[in-house]
Amino acid sequence: MTINGAHPIVLTNTQTGRKEPLIPVNPGEIRMYVCGPTVYNLVHIGNARPAIIFDALRRYLEYRGYRVFFVQNFTDIDDKIIQRMNREGWDFDTITATYIREYRKDMQALGVREPNFAPRTSYFVPQTIRFIQGLIEKGHAYASDGEVYFSVPSFADYGALSHRKVEDLQAGARIDVDPDKRHPADFSLWKKAKPGEPSWDSPWGSGRPGWHIECSVMASVLLGDSFDIHAGGNDLIFPHHENEKAQSESLTGKPLANLWLHNGMLQMGGSKMAKSVGNIIKIREAVQRYGSDSLRLYMYATHYRSPMDYSEERMDEWKRSGAKVKAFLREIEEALEETTLKAADDWLLEKRADLTKALDDDFNTPKAVALVYETVKELSPVRQTLAQPGGESRLRQAYHLIKNEVGDILGLFGDTSEESGLETPADDTSDFDSLVDFLVRLRDRYRSEKNYEMSDVLRLELEKLNIKLMDGNDGTRWIRS
Repeated sequence: MTINGAHPIVLTNTQTGRKEPLIPVNPGEIRMYVCGPTVYNLVHIGNARPAIIFDALRRYLEYRGYRVFFVQNFTDIDDKIIQRMNREGWDFDTITATYIREYRKDMQALGVREPNFAPRTSYFVPQTIRFIQGLIEKGHAYASDGEVYFSVPSFADYGALSHRKVEDLQAGARIDVDPDKRHPADFSLWKKAKPGEPSWDSPWGSGRPGWHIECSVMASVLLGDSFDIHAGGNDLIFPHHENEKAQSESLTGKPLANLWLHNGMLQMGGSKMAKSVGNIIKIREAVQRYGSDSLRLYMYATHYRSPMDYSEERMDEWKRSGAKVKAFLREIEEALEETTLKAADDWLLEKRADLTKALDDDFNTPKAVALVYETVKELSPVRQTLAQPGGESRLRQAYHLIKNEVGDILGLFGDTSEESGLETPADDTSDFDSLVDFLVRLRDRYRSEKNYEMSDVLRLELEKLNIKLMDGNDGTRWIRS
């Protein structure tokens, strides 16, 4: 269903710090780029926040009648991937293919839709080389001993996104300190090859793309020089998005994105949830314990721009709250022969107006979630409402509002069965995959008990099934060889 609201959608633009109307570059169409994961490990629920929030924003834009082109990349060339290769003895293709597969499984378990395009950096190296050559020709980049750097002072608007001054910048996360730089803030566009690293030929010698150039290239190839929304976690504002903006706009002379959107960090104990800190909970663990609806409701209960703390107590509360909504929907299904909406009266139109008003105003999901619980409270118990004049019509409209409108937008309440959201969601793995998973876990247990004889027996048996094992610090992964 599409709704053409009378009021415009406004979103907070990180660059200006103000709410601004969403005015499409092309009428009726929204082009949107969201920075995806670096594929060197399993993702955690901190990574789930931007995935859930911007998946829901995409759904809402479609609900409002827009055609949405949604791109989310995989960063498969990066220092962290190379460090994992060197530490574990894995090859480049094995690491990236394994964790792309695992990320997709996690997103499916969360109910996050696949993007229209999911580009991998390694597939865009020729375009990256041409992009860098263009920057050199325009005087915004320079080569130095097999490396290429972006000249930060050459871009007058540098710092506008993160609200930093060039003279105050210090070399920070993922910005190389190198004596060949002309300015301390200059950042790498092309890295010189080192032994054992993946590399490609270029006019400057064998090497690989730097982190920031990757997203600029993929976004421009798939969405054009200027598009509507660039989004990600607020930890990416600087240096990643600032550098993306600088190099893209230096090349094209056009704004990279009309709106820059950033979600707040998910914290644990007041600190950002991060693999480097070690305070993480993997997505699959959270879904196993709470169900995808509970995790999504938890994310929506706080405005997307605000930080939020992970709490098992609050997750338990949202598990119970999600079950309450599903019980309400299930009661309606049981009370009515069928739940098809026959006509929308003023009650539904008013609720729908409240929904769009909330989501049009900087995507205020807490208000949208509150609308669901107000409706449940208003019409419970179902049998009592059904006995009132017009009760059947009201229940049909409530069912449609919660399941087919709010539910579709926020990716909730797809299955109203009693078990849904309370136990592990259905997995897409086959019986064979489940058996392999079990044998790998059993082998891990033997290894932890230093029973290497049994561990080797299982490894050999798995090899007969064409299963390749990859042992790492966080356990064993496997692929079909």
